[in-house]
This record gives sequence, structure tokens and C-alpha cells, in this order.
Amino acid sequence: MSITYTVVTYSIKQLTRILCNIDDHELINVPKQGPLIIASNHVNFLDAPVVYTHLQPRKITGFVKAETWENPAMGFLFDLWDGIPLQRGEADTTAFRLALEALGQGKILAIAPEGTRSEDGKLRRGLPGMVLLAQRSETPIIPVVYYGGDKFKNNMNQLKRTDFYIRVGKIFKLKSVEGKMTRELRQTIVDEVMYQMAILLPAEYRGYYADITKVTTDYLDFV
Repeated sequence: MSITYTVVTYSIKQLTRILCNIDDHELINVPKQGPLIIASNHVNFLDAPVVYTHLQPRKITGFVKAETWENPAMGFLFDLWDGIPLQRGEADTTAFRLALEALGQGKILAIAPEGTRSEDGKLRRGLPGMVLLAQRSETPIIPVVYYGGDKFKNNMNQLKRTDFYIRVGKIFKLKSVEGKMTRELRQTIVDEVMYQMAILLPAEYRGYYADITKVTTDYLDFV
């Protein structure tokens, strides 16, 4: 790793620990190397810098909306962190190929199935795109969720530190499916993944997946 990478990543980690009281003890349950897919929620701008820096020194990459590179500073940061630009709202075959290559290199790939920030911390319905990637690569998935960051702006206005909690679930793989993989089936599978994330969150953050009596694991094979 370059000196620039080390200095920038360390500095951001320390800054987040000054601004937030971060409970990251469960990150010990995340394997040290991939191939592995992290399925996570996406609340606001705070998620990536906190989780990425606290997962170091693991080799991690992830999808980042392509518009991020319109900001030179953010573009520099995510180039440094090896982010994969993603054109949202379309089938981005380049991003898909780069993600497969990263997994093939033994990296950990972070994916937010919701596709965008919730801002309020409540889960939105997951999008089915990650299912094809997980099945094509035959890569295990681990749910990693966080909560508390939605209160960051309000706490900053009151000069208070934010309690930021990270929770880690059980590793599983997606079962192979016989026959045609329809969009409806992919949605069913990603909903099962999202429920594994929901059960790690306090009830007020489960959003679309609030009714955990609907949890099924028909397409999940726990390691």
C-alpha cells in the first residue's frame, strides 16, 4: 500500500472515531479475505468511510455511483480505495465485469442492494441485480448492517458524538436454481437476503422488511 493510501485511510478512520462512538466489535466475524460479498444497507455519506476504514487491512472494493467522480476530491478518494464506478438505472456490464474480476482476485466486494441512500436508516426494498453477480461468481455473502448514522447531522448541530453500530450476520451462499431465472425469482431471492439484514437491525430500522415473520431461507445455504 502507498504512503498516500495509508495516511488518508488512517486519517479518515481517526476522524470518524472523533465524530462517532463506533461499535465495531462484530467486524471480527468478517473473514480476512475474499472472495466474499458484503450485503449492506446504505443510509448516508457516513457509511462508506466508517465501514471501509474499520475493515482494514482487508482488501475491499465496492460499487460507487459514477456521479461521485464528478467531485474531484471524492473521485480521488474512491480511486484510492479502488471503487467500481456504477451507472445506476441501467445494466452496467463494465461494472459487472470489474466486480467479477475483483472477486476472482480474492477481494471482498461491498454491495448495497437498496441501490441508494435511505437517509432515515429504514430499509428500502432490495433490487435484484446482486443475485446474478453472486450466482455467477458462486461467492458467499455476509450481511453487514449499521444504524445510528442517520442521527449524525442532528447530533453535529448539537455538538454531540453519534453512536454508530455495526452488526454482522451469518455467511451463506445462494442455492443454484433450476430452470429460468426470472426477475420475479431474483426479487424473491434478494428479499431473502434483505431479511437476513433486517433481523440484525432494531425494529425501527427494518422498513420494508419490518415483518420478520415473513423471513424465508428457501434459496439460502448457510455455511
